Amino acid sequence: MIEIPDLAAGGLAAGTLSAFVLAGGLLSSRRRGARQQEEIAGLRSQVDAARAETGGVSRAYAAEVSHLAQRRVPAEATRAAHPHVQVPGPLHPDLAGTELGAGLDGVLDGVAAAVAQERKRVDAAARAGMRGATREIQAGLYRLQDQLRGLQQRYDDPELSQTLFALDHENEQSLRRAQVTAVVCGAWVGLAREESHLVDAVTGGQSRLVGYHRVRIHNHLETGTALVSHAVEPVAIIVAELLDNALRHSAPDTEVVVNLERAHHGVSVTIDDAGVGMSPDERAYAQRMVAGTEPILLSELGDPPRMGLAAIGQLTRQFDLSVDLSSPSPYGGVRAVLLVKNHLLSRIDPAQRPPAAAAPRSTRTAAEQPVPEAVPLAPEPVAAYDTGVITHEPAPDGDALPQRRRRARAALPAETAAAPARTPEESAAALGALQSGTAAARSAAPTEGNEPR
Repeated sequence: MIEIPDLAAGGLAAGTLSAFVLAGGLLSSRRRGARQQEEIAGLRSQVDAARAETGGVSRAYAAEVSHLAQRRVPAEATRAAHPHVQVPGPLHPDLAGTELGAGLDGVLDGVAAAVAQERKRVDAAARAGMRGATREIQAGLYRLQDQLRGLQQRYDDPELSQTLFALDHENEQSLRRAQVTAVVCGAWVGLAREESHLVDAVTGGQSRLVGYHRVRIHNHLETGTALVSHAVEPVAIIVAELLDNALRHSAPDTEVVVNLERAHHGVSVTIDDAGVGMSPDERAYAQRMVAGTEPILLSELGDPPRMGLAAIGQLTRQFDLSVDLSSPSPYGGVRAVLLVKNHLLSRIDPAQRPPAAAAPRSTRTAAEQPVPEAVPLAPEPVAAYDTGVITHEPAPDGDALPQRRRRARAALPAETAAAPARTPEESAAALGALQSGTAAARSAAPTEGNEPR
């Protein structure tokens, strides 16, 4: 039989043990709670840090997008017309190579492509409009030229004839500018020619200019060196524009020297002036324009537009010609070299179709020339008006400019038939008259030269 004291002692021990177990469980629970609180606090800190980081990234993205819209996209659009403009990079250089950086660069590429396409569309529309306008202007100027020729043939008064010659030469300047503008805008040169002596094409380009009397042409080619029909007018246009640049950018009391020489791959027309020359940047721009290797937009021609070099570039690309402006002139100005390749050259029998009377004669000796057929020592004048009233002969002073006289005076002595000395303005008018008369004569007699302009 268990005694009461033993039972009480056992109960007390059991209670104590239970208390210890309960206390241990409570302590363990509190420890777990503390650890959980620490974990919760750590998670809250991480969430707060993530939120802060997300907000910072969002602000960085917003700053990059704003920088793209306000600085980079406008600069990219401007660079389409002005290649020297620098496009800023991203605000954070570490974006390079990331997905975000690639996306921003893709936006710039899309802007550049869209701007370039729109510029081409606008340029094409402008060219079409200018082609239509120049076509109308050229038609009106040709009608005026016909009227002036009719008046020249109708009236014999010397003073009136001189005035008409001056008007004809001024009209020729307007025709040349309209033709150059049309060529830049993609129009055809507008004239069909027969095979022509190359020296005639060069002097034809010279005759289209005010100040032509300052040009000295030295012909070192074999007599009869000619151009195929489709190259005649392009060569004349290119020579006229190169000479125009040389005359405009050199002093009025200096000469522009032209040399026609045979080269390995064709014939070179070298033009040297004693002007101010060009800086390296100007030379690079001019060479790019005349090379014709890439399309030139009208907006790249400046204000006012400089059409001459752009027209040369169009013609060199279309007719496989070559123009080089990379060398300075020995006279301190600019040297321009036009190379006419062999496949554009031909030969004309000078006995049957001699060069124009005003064209400079070849400097080659008789031994260097091919043996020609017998020709008269004093050939008939090769240029005359349709009515046969006026003829043109070389000037007695050897300046290669034409002298005009009436057929009724053909039997007079030379000293009375020779025209008096002329001023440069009168000489310009006379050469304009020669060109008109030559064109009219060629229209009436195709075997004597080119078709009328």
